[in-house]
Amino acid sequence: MKRTELERLRWRCRRGLLELDLVLERYLARHAAGMSGEEAALLAELLDYPDKDLWEVVSGRSERYHSRHQAIVARLRAA
Repeated sequence: MKRTELERLRWRCRRGLLELDLVLERYLARHAAGMSGEEAALLAELLDYPDKDLWEVVSGRSERYHSRHQAIVARLRAA
């Protein structure tokens, strides 16, 4: 993944909820170096969710996400 794409993702990971900021920041710190273009696109799709909905998914309180996001959601939950 190109550096500019990563910087855009980092910027989009800045959210209105501190909890999301922390999880997304940890996720990028652990996975950004090896992130494929496909994984970056899936993360970008998840970042389109409103903060409350995304937090519900990441925290495990909701399973309302597309099945193609299953692997990335699992990694976010582990972050």
